[in-house]
Amino acid sequence: MSLIVTIVGSPSSDSRTLALATTVGASLVGLGFEVQFINIRDLPPEDLLWGRTASPALAEAFALVDRARGVVVATPIYKAAYAGVLKVFLDLLPQFGLRGKIVLPLATGGSIAHVLALDYALRPVLSSLGAAHVVGGLFVLDKLIHRRSDGGADMDPEIGGRLDGIVADFVSSLRGHATVL
Repeated sequence: MSLIVTIVGSPSSDSRTLALATTVGASLVGLGFEVQFINIRDLPPEDLLWGRTASPALAEAFALVDRARGVVVATPIYKAAYAGVLKVFLDLLPQFGLRGKIVLPLATGGSIAHVLALDYALRPVLSSLGAAHVVGGLFVLDKLIHRRSDGGADMDPEIGGRLDGIVADFVSSLRGHATVL
C-alpha cells in the first residue's frame, strides 16, 4: 500500500479546506492507499515561526512527507495567494523535500477570481521543492462545501465529478511514475 500524505494549510479551526482534503483522503483510502494527514494548524507555532526544523513535531512531519509517494497539498486562498501557514511549512521542508513525489494541489476560496493562485503561486513552489509531477489541481468555491451538524461536510453535486476526475488523474500519475519513485 502506498502512502499519501495530505498537508492542510488552513489556519482556521472550522476549515472548508480541511473538509475538502478529508473528502479526497477518503477517496484515496477507498482506492487502497494509506493516507496520513499533517494539519499545519496543529503543529507547534513556535517551531514553525522560529524555524526549529529539528523539533520532534516538525521532524516527524518532514519524515512523513519523505516516506510518501504522493502528497496532497490543500490550502485556502487569501488575497490571491495560498495561506501563510502553508508557506512557512513549505519553506522549512528540505530544499528538495518533494523530490520524486506526485503532488495534487487543492484550494478553496470565496471568489473565482482566486482560481489562478494554484498555477501562479503554489505550483512553482511545489515544483521548486523537486516534485516529479504536479497534477492539475482543483479550486473549490467555499459556498460549494456544505457543513453538517456532525462536523463533517458535503460537497455540492457540481464538485463531485470534478473531484473524482482529479483524484483519478492523481492516482494514474502515481501508478505511471512507479518506476521513477
